[in-house]
Amino acid sequence: MANIKDGLSAATKELSAFKKFISRGNVIDMAVGVIIGGAFGKIVTSLVNDIIMPLIGLALGKIDFASLMFKIGETEIKYGAFIQTVVDFLIVAFCIFVVIQIFEKFKKKEAEKPEEPPAIVKSDEAILLEEIRDLLKNK
Repeated sequence: MANIKDGLSAATKELSAFKKFISRGNVIDMAVGVIIGGAFGKIVTSLVNDIIMPLIGLALGKIDFASLMFKIGETEIKYGAFIQTVVDFLIVAFCIFVVIQIFEKFKKKEAEKPEEPPAIVKSDEAILLEEIRDLLKNK
């Protein structure tokens, strides 16, 4: 019976630790980034496969890169698909580069902003002296 209680206690601790970990903001931000990155990857793949590579193929004499391959025995070496994947990678890398450049510019602008001086906290004596000064001024 004690083993069951110890096991439940350990499981509850682990569940609590996991709940604390998952509720931290950066884990959720990372998950959103992965999901958006996956969707963005599909868009770039479509851009490469459906627009860029057909245009390159047309410019090079109606070459379909997806079908470019050679055989060694029964094995097919699909170098056309590899070329498409390289173009896909280069576009994704360029997009990430641009996003990072924009992010760095914003970060630099934030760093260049002058900090506001801290608010001056007046002591009770200073407030009293200012009131006396103002009263004397009005006489």
